[in-house]
Amino acid sequence: MSLKVQGVGKRFYDKGRGEFYGCKDISFAVEPGEVFGLLGPNGAGKTTTLRVVSTIYAPTEGTAFINEIDVSKDPQGARRHLGFLSSTSGLYERLTAREILQYFGRLCDMKEELLNQRIDMLLEALDFKQYADTRVAKLSQGTRQKVSIARSIIHDPLLIILDEPSTGLDVLAASAMHEFVRQERQLGKCILLSTHTMSEAEKLCDRIGVISEGRLLAVGTVEELKELTGKANLEEAFVKLVRKSESLTNAQ
Repeated sequence: MSLKVQGVGKRFYDKGRGEFYGCKDISFAVEPGEVFGLLGPNGAGKTTTLRVVSTIYAPTEGTAFINEIDVSKDPQGARRHLGFLSSTSGLYERLTAREILQYFGRLCDMKEELLNQRIDMLLEALDFKQYADTRVAKLSQGTRQKVSIARSIIHDPLLIILDEPSTGLDVLAASAMHEFVRQERQLGKCILLSTHTMSEAEKLCDRIGVISEGRLLAVGTVEELKELTGKANLEEAFVKLVRKSESLTNAQ
């Protein structure tokens, strides 16, 4: 399973702003067994890009391919191969964590035996087994995030898309999530995630795409980005790329 994003742009309309792009001319590829991270500040276009790739938004320009499936022409076919963690959870508060996973697994036509095995594995891997039969309304924000992550990948997709996956997680919970992502990578999964946290990008991502104001500024490994900018660490490289882009925008 591979992902190719080709010239994707998404235009919106707002009464106050008129027409504007949430993202524009975004191109990158993610190979099997790779974690690719979109790193950028809030409002940079990370979520818009992920929503186009995951078929929630139809692109205004360009498209993305999941293997040979064009997400613009065959969104239903694309959805069968991907799991998407949204930045908004939308969990049913009167259901337990287990009931939510069972419900969404059945929506994906999973056989009961396989579904129950998958649920047990995710409860263990994401470290919330003790809350499996607790109603969502009584769960902490961090545990709700774990339920959301498990729900998004209950059907064992080959392409995993995670929008700010560590949101609401404490240090131990984030560590468990990071370890799970590494395990999925070792299984050959194709993983695309967004983050605004430098340490998370360095720990998890094989390659990073720096995004700001809806545009992809640079793509590379941490070492390649440092070499490109002549900086000693990722944070300094990121700041230089973003500020240079802002200067060019303001000069136009």
